[in-house]
Amino acid sequence: MRRIDTRLIRICVFLAALTPSIANADQKAGDASVLTGQEAYGSWEQDRPGRKLLIRPSDIPKPSGGASSSNSPGLVARPKEAIPKVMDDFHVARFADGMQQPRVIAVAPKGDIFVSDSSAGEIRVFRMGTDGAVDEKSVFATGLDQPFGIAFYPPGPDPKFIYVANTGSVVRYPYANGDMRSRGRSSTVVASLPTGYHWTRDIAFSADGRTLYVSVGSGSNAARGTMPGRPPKGFVEANPVGAAWGEERFRADVLAFDPDGSNRRIDATGLRNCSGLAIQPKTGNLWCAVNERDMLGNDLPPDYATQVHEGAFYGWPWYYIGAHRDPRWSRAPRAELADKVTVPDVLFQAHSAPLGIGFYSGSMFPADYQGDAFVAFHGSWNRNHRTGYKVVRLIFKDGKATGVYQDFMTGFVVNSREVWGRPVDVTAAKDGSLLVSDDGSGTIWRVTYSKSK
Repeated sequence: MRRIDTRLIRICVFLAALTPSIANADQKAGDASVLTGQEAYGSWEQDRPGRKLLIRPSDIPKPSGGASSSNSPGLVARPKEAIPKVMDDFHVARFADGMQQPRVIAVAPKGDIFVSDSSAGEIRVFRMGTDGAVDEKSVFATGLDQPFGIAFYPPGPDPKFIYVANTGSVVRYPYANGDMRSRGRSSTVVASLPTGYHWTRDIAFSADGRTLYVSVGSGSNAARGTMPGRPPKGFVEANPVGAAWGEERFRADVLAFDPDGSNRRIDATGLRNCSGLAIQPKTGNLWCAVNERDMLGNDLPPDYATQVHEGAFYGWPWYYIGAHRDPRWSRAPRAELADKVTVPDVLFQAHSAPLGIGFYSGSMFPADYQGDAFVAFHGSWNRNHRTGYKVVRLIFKDGKATGVYQDFMTGFVVNSREVWGRPVDVTAAKDGSLLVSDDGSGTIWRVTYSKSK
């Protein structure tokens, strides 16, 4: 059961706003290498595998009144011999390439690797050989509409279906372990999702298989013009805390359905763009990686990853990271919600653009990686000095996020004007290696670990 007492959420939010969590305080005291405060802010020039950062709610700067600039990167071909950088004893190799826009990676129970190629409208599948290279590959399904999320149902060793999230619907294909091509036509599970603006739709099943989660990003940056006025009469009483109306109805939410697509409900609100969903293996908790809003400055507001509590409100569009008010809403229609905002678990440098999130439960990496999560940063466009363009590790302790994240894979930036790669998703393969999709170079990278002698 994921339902929690909303009064408990509010108490926790209040305490988190006053002081850093006990876990964060212990981490800072016990590891002098963790950069905090202003030292935790920076740009791509400071990135290096192994660097640890901790951004706390108390570290957030005040709005300066000036917006950051439009600074979209120039995407160039991967320079000859260029390869992502990782820490000592980790090794990177190209696993698959030649795709138009590889996005979400999902690994089948028997190890086959499924990838959504969004621009091509396809789901591709790769079979890994004993040497870690592609042994066989195929196009599993075609004719999809910007496919993104992929999930196997029911969860466990013997799924019967593969679910795929188009930008405006969720469909499923009949499936049996080992299928490299669809064995039948798709059937529609969720017929209609809001479309436009944020188009990615990730999906995940609860550990017990009873709930299908679907993330739907907002239809705007800050809902100025898409959600005018006060909510309609009776709306507040009939909907979860922070639910959006107007053109933002059922957006900036994690939605929940029964596996057959029925019984639509809102699981959590105020998540501007929850691009990636993942179930924490040991707890069954739902997590997401969130792109926050733009045009508030170089360091506002932080992007984040968080456990998604049922019934929680995460602030968008009126607030961010607790009761911090978006100054564009000087007269917020929902001022009464200021003390009801749930503070996320891990804060990232603003404009990092986190997309995919995945937990590590393999056996190849060192033991202290067990239970940690990885997040892929697609990279900034709304910051004077670019940030993101890397994969980071979220450090957990006893199943709880410490708030600390660590640069894990970097090296995708050429210079202040150009990048050659943009990470999207990260997933552990059956053999314990880590797979990273990069839609800048159309590549799936594979990270392995072997201790130097």
